[in-house]
Amino acid sequence: MAQAKPVGTAPGAKPAPGSSSPAANGMAAAPAGTPTAVHFDGLPMVGTFFFDGKPVSGTSTYCSGSVVRSKGKNLVLTAGHCANGLNAATHRIFVPQYRYGLHSTAQPWGVFPVSDVYKDPRYPTKGDATRGPLSDLDFAFVTVTPNDKGSVENATGALTFTPVTTYEHNVTVIGYPSSDDNNKAHKAITCNVPTTRFYGFRQMKMECGGYYSGVSGGPWIKGYDSKTNTGQVIGNVGGMGGGGDVDWISYSPIYGKDAQDLYNDANNGIGSGNVKRPNDYQPPTDGPALPGSGETWKHAKQISAGDFSGTGHSDLLVIWTDGEVTLYPGDGNGGFRPERQLLAPNAVWKPVATVTAGDFTGSNQFDLMVRWDDGRMTLHGDVGTNGLGAGIEMAPSGSIWSHATQIAAGRFNASTYVTDLMVRWSDGELSLFTNVGAGTLGQEYKLKDPNSTWKEATLLTSGQFSGNQKWDLMVRWDSGELDNYVGTTTGGLGGEQRIHGPNKTWTHSVIMTTGQFTSDGLTNDLMIRWSDGETTMYQDTRMNSLGTERMISPPA
Repeated sequence: MAQAKPVGTAPGAKPAPGSSSPAANGMAAAPAGTPTAVHFDGLPMVGTFFFDGKPVSGTSTYCSGSVVRSKGKNLVLTAGHCANGLNAATHRIFVPQYRYGLHSTAQPWGVFPVSDVYKDPRYPTKGDATRGPLSDLDFAFVTVTPNDKGSVENATGALTFTPVTTYEHNVTVIGYPSSDDNNKAHKAITCNVPTTRFYGFRQMKMECGGYYSGVSGGPWIKGYDSKTNTGQVIGNVGGMGGGGDVDWISYSPIYGKDAQDLYNDANNGIGSGNVKRPNDYQPPTDGPALPGSGETWKHAKQISAGDFSGTGHSDLLVIWTDGEVTLYPGDGNGGFRPERQLLAPNAVWKPVATVTAGDFTGSNQFDLMVRWDDGRMTLHGDVGTNGLGAGIEMAPSGSIWSHATQIAAGRFNASTYVTDLMVRWSDGELSLFTNVGAGTLGQEYKLKDPNSTWKEATLLTSGQFSGNQKWDLMVRWDSGELDNYVGTTTGGLGGEQRIHGPNKTWTHSVIMTTGQFTSDGLTNDLMIRWSDGETTMYQDTRMNSLGTERMISPPA
């Protein structure tokens, strides 16, 4: 194996030692308390690659990989930028649970020649391009041929390739650093660490020191069971910059439809290399559903969902910072039809403070309730048919409604139409107004007296998250915690269902609304506009868990 002379750092790969030190590149050192990976004997199904190519060092490994379950029991997961090097090689082998200094015949499981490489061809081959949006596609699979121990999966066991829809997990990240200087033990490293969202990309982030060049492609394992050697691999070191620019921050792409398609190809032996989807720079197939970049959507000041067109499913109404108001009619299958402008940019609609949508006029077509900066409340009926117009004044300028920090329409008490209005006031009081209609705010029920806790209820929305005709109240708190109050009525808040606890990523959620954008007949598709302009739909959100995540508009 010393004669294999592997290629070292691939274009866009994790940094080599020294180049990743703060003194070398001017980047911040790891914060106090950041864990550091430890050396260990490795796992049977996780290994490294050797191949011929650019000479570096006979003692240096190239990238990491993990055996994943497959029909042929021959499939190894790694990074897309690792696949670039493997594609260029003539002789290439995978060595599971690699032991430095041992002859190939003395390796625990032997060596397995690499036969085919499966990489999404849209993932770039140039280093600079790995820093853009297509770094979300930094994953690959290789097939390996059997050795005298049989197939690799039968010899080592395998992890289960598992796409996920959220960014927060607890994982074990394993890899083989390639440098002698920073891997004098010549062993694999491991770190048990929580993940967060790498903001602006469809990638996870973890913080743990020691992840230098060579760890690229290493698995992010959830729920590893050492007794059975099983677990779910939900990511691999890769993504922006080939996995990170410093040794203590690493990234992984989220496995969505594109990763699943590639796995299916590799699992079924359909093409390899650049055979499938040959247009290198097409957007990912599970990409945005609305036009415009994140820079555009940063200017979406208010968003509200409702059946404005009377089609039986929701549309998306957007009020922009320049006063323009647009409507994106939903197609009922999670997509949107071309934009319809309700108002051109204007000064009148710039001072909108907050909005919500409901069928307050009882016409089976949604209306828009607007609270303005000066305390006015106006109701704009049947927006899809009548446009916005002047609306009906519900409260005058200077009214107490200037303290209505958050408003959310729902069906908490009403039996037919969405005519109830939840209000969180600036002093933390929570009120439910029932039978709201044209010119009347109905009857108020106090659900919470003024208090400090509910001052931190940053965003409110409502929907059929428990699948009932009566709606639930969802709250995003200052800390990023997300809670659902199931069965909220005039008698009080419903039982709290925790969706997730305090969460740094979710402190970046700026707008939250809920609609019926899909065909299940329930208003349970949660829409989030993030601070970088990305807009995300969580389809079929339940009372205690987020639904399937789908990007509606990309980040800036």
